[in-house]
Amino acid sequence: MLTLERLTVPKEGHRIEVKDGRLVVPDDPIIPFIEGDGTGPDIWRATRRILDAAVQAAYGGKRRIVWFEVYAGEKANHEFGEWLPADTLRAFEHFYVGIKGPLTTPVGGGFRSLNVALRQLLDLYACIRPVRWFEGVPSPVRHPEKVDMVVFRENTEDIYKGIEWPAGSPEARRVIEWLRSEFGVELRPDSGIGIKPMSEFCTKRLVRKAIRYALDRKRRNITLVHKGNIMKYTEGAFREWGYQVAQEEFGDVTVTWDEVQTKHGGQVPPGKLLVQDFIADITFQHVLTRPQDIDVIATGNLNGDYLSDALAAQVGGIGMAPGANVGDFHAVFEATHGTAPKYANLDKVNPSSLTLSGVMMLEYLGWEEAAQRVIRGMEACFREKIVTYDLARLMDGAREVRTSEFATAVIDRMG
Repeated sequence: MLTLERLTVPKEGHRIEVKDGRLVVPDDPIIPFIEGDGTGPDIWRATRRILDAAVQAAYGGKRRIVWFEVYAGEKANHEFGEWLPADTLRAFEHFYVGIKGPLTTPVGGGFRSLNVALRQLLDLYACIRPVRWFEGVPSPVRHPEKVDMVVFRENTEDIYKGIEWPAGSPEARRVIEWLRSEFGVELRPDSGIGIKPMSEFCTKRLVRKAIRYALDRKRRNITLVHKGNIMKYTEGAFREWGYQVAQEEFGDVTVTWDEVQTKHGGQVPPGKLLVQDFIADITFQHVLTRPQDIDVIATGNLNGDYLSDALAAQVGGIGMAPGANVGDFHAVFEATHGTAPKYANLDKVNPSSLTLSGVMMLEYLGWEEAAQRVIRGMEACFREKIVTYDLARLMDGAREVRTSEFATAVIDRMG
C-alpha cells in the first residue's frame, strides 16, 4: 500500500496494476488528479461531472472512478511551499494513470515547466494529441471535417531537454572554444548555445508506440515528420530509425511509399499500414491543403509542438485539443492550453480540451462505452450551438452557456 507524507490515499478503490505486459484495470480504479491553476478548477469540475456521468450511464454503477486529489502548481505552493511535491510524483507513479488541468510555470526559479518536469520524471515519452473536428464548431478553414489526425510527439529529448547556456556565460565561451579547437567550427563569441539530442532508443520507442496505435485502431498511414534535409544526424536519424522500426518489427503489416510505387502499382495493399515521411515545413502545407492524406504523425518534440497547435487551429483552437503524456504504462492526461488566470473562477471557459483528454483516459482504461457517451454528448451540444463564450462569439445563433452549464448540457445529451 502506498504511504504518503502529506496526503491520504482513498480507502475505497483499487490500484491499476501491470501484469504480463498490460494494464489490469479494476472496476473502481483510484485516479490521481491535479485540478490545475487559473481556470483549472472550473474546467476540472465540469470534466469530472461529465466523466462520472458517462461511467454511470455506460455501466449502471458497476464501474466508477475513485478520484484522488494531488497537488502541483500554485495550489501546491500555497499548501506545501513546493511547486511539485514528492507525494504527487509518487501517487502518479504508483497508480499509473492520472489527469491534470493547466499549470502555472514558476517565474524566477524552480522548474522551467511543471508539465515538462512531470513528463521527464515519470518518463512519459510520448505526447499524444488527437485532432478532429466536431460539426458546428467554427473553423478558419473550408474543410475542417477532413482533419482527423493523431500526433505522437517525442517528449524527453530535442530542445525540451533544456541543455543551453546564455551568451557570454563561462559555459558558452568554453563550448565555443572547444568547438573551435577540436572541430574547427567557428561561432560568434556572443552566441547563446543549445544542444539538441535525439537518440536511437527514444526515437524507436516513440515510433513503435505510434505504429502500434495505428495498427490497433486500423488507421491508414503513419508519417515520420522531420527536418532531416538540414539536421542530418538528429532529424535525419529520426527518419532512418523510424523506418528501421517499421521494417524490422512490423515488416509483415507495414509498407513504405517506395514499396507501394515499385511493387504494388501505386496502391497500398489491403491490410497494410503505409509508412511515409515528410520534411517538417512541407508538412504544414500538407495539413492545410491535403489533411485527408495524413493520419498518424510521429515526430520530434519541437516539430510536434508546432504541428499540434497548428492542427488545433483548424478544428476550433487549442481549447478543443486534448492531450496525453504516455510512457510504457504510465499516463497523465491533460488540458493542452494555459491557465488563463483572468478568467479564473468565472465559470466561463471552454472545458473541452480537458474533457476530451478525459475521453482519452477512458479509452486508455478500456472503457470505450463511457468514452463514446461523452463524445455523443459533446457532438450534440456543438450541433445545437450550445457553447461557451470562446466559440459563441464566432457563431451565428449560438446559445452561450457557462462552463458548468455546458457540462450539464453534455450530460443531458449522452444518450
